Amino acid sequence: EYEGGRNSEGQRHGFGKARLPNGDTYEGQYEHGFRSGHGTYRFKNGALYTGNYLQNKKHGKGVFFYPDGSKYAGDWVHDQRQGYGEYLYANGDTYTGEWAYNKRHGQGTYVYKETGSKYVGCWVNGTQNGPAELIHLNHRFKGRFLNGKPLGRGKFIFDIGCEQHGEYIQPVQEKEEEEEDEPPLPVEPIWKVSEITKLTPWSPHDEE
Repeated sequence: EYEGGRNSEGQRHGFGKARLPNGDTYEGQYEHGFRSGHGTYRFKNGALYTGNYLQNKKHGKGVFFYPDGSKYAGDWVHDQRQGYGEYLYANGDTYTGEWAYNKRHGQGTYVYKETGSKYVGCWVNGTQNGPAELIHLNHRFKGRFLNGKPLGRGKFIFDIGCEQHGEYIQPVQEKEEEEEDEPPLPVEPIWKVSEITKLTPWSPHDEE
């Protein structure tokens, strides 16, 4: 069903309202038969998008409300989260920063609601990767991350005014003579302290 403007060729053009065969509805701008310009799209499952379209795809600035209560507000390119945007997750965590192909990618800040901790730094394909700072309530860690875990040289900076330098080392997986059915548990990197100093200006970028 459609009610609204049409052009001389009979294509939907201008402002219109449509109900799609799957039960979704759209209200907004059309150009030459396509959703283009500003509009609001309501999904049957409760999700809702309000923002810009280009030839039926979310493109430009827009806000998407997901059925689980999460929400993304920011840039879209061809139906994907791309550019700069803020995502509020269902558990209350938030990510503000750069996106590419629907994933956190580039520089961004992730805030963990439960602990109040904050990751500020690089992301690659949705994962914490590269130079970053992990900020906790009374101390922070400055270093590099690989696949979501700290690895290599870094330092902990304590609010009382001192620093602990060291490195995260990836332990070697011990082979055990047991059943092969169970996959080995991933081994967490281990922190090895080298020295404790007063505050210094070292940053993970220094070594690049």
